[in-house]
Amino acid sequence: MDIAGQIVAVSCRRGHHFSKDNQLSIRLVAGHGVEGDGHAGATVKHRSRVRVDATQPNLRQVHLIHAELFDELDAQGFRIAPGALGENVTTRGIDLLSLPRGTLLKLGDEALIEITGLRNPCSQIEAYRPGLLAAVLDRDADGNVVRKTGVMAIVLRGGDVRPGDPIGQTLPPEPHQSLRPV
Repeated sequence: MDIAGQIVAVSCRRGHHFSKDNQLSIRLVAGHGVEGDGHAGATVKHRSRVRVDATQPNLRQVHLIHAELFDELDAQGFRIAPGALGENVTTRGIDLLSLPRGTLLKLGDEALIEITGLRNPCSQIEAYRPGLLAAVLDRDADGNVVRKTGVMAIVLRGGDVRPGDPIGQTLPPEPHQSLRPV
């Protein structure tokens, strides 16, 4: 497993809230997500997905955002702190958005997660800061929407995760599948 980046911050919060509180550490639980977090569980917890089918598997157990997005947003006048956009893990040095589906990330010494897809930014981002939704969406050269608000993952092996921990990366076998919103 290649070292690909580092954890900048870890966050969680009980209940369903837009932002999460920074912590000294979080515990990832296999098949469940972040212990004590409102979005943890084997089945979907996001309100819009629960309304559709509450028995769907939870492919959004852990939300990761790259700190480089916060740097980009800061240059546009949006000061965003880790955890503010609801992520559990803020990273640096790993291009999360370019990873294929099924990429394995080792967080710290023990935890292992599998990338399932992209976070699809919703209107709550706009309510949090007017203009922010447009700032986290872009278009590529072909006109396709680029969602910048991070990736979602499931927990394969639990463990404690802290700021400063390394992130190891293993790509899945080819052919690679591009990330889509989950």
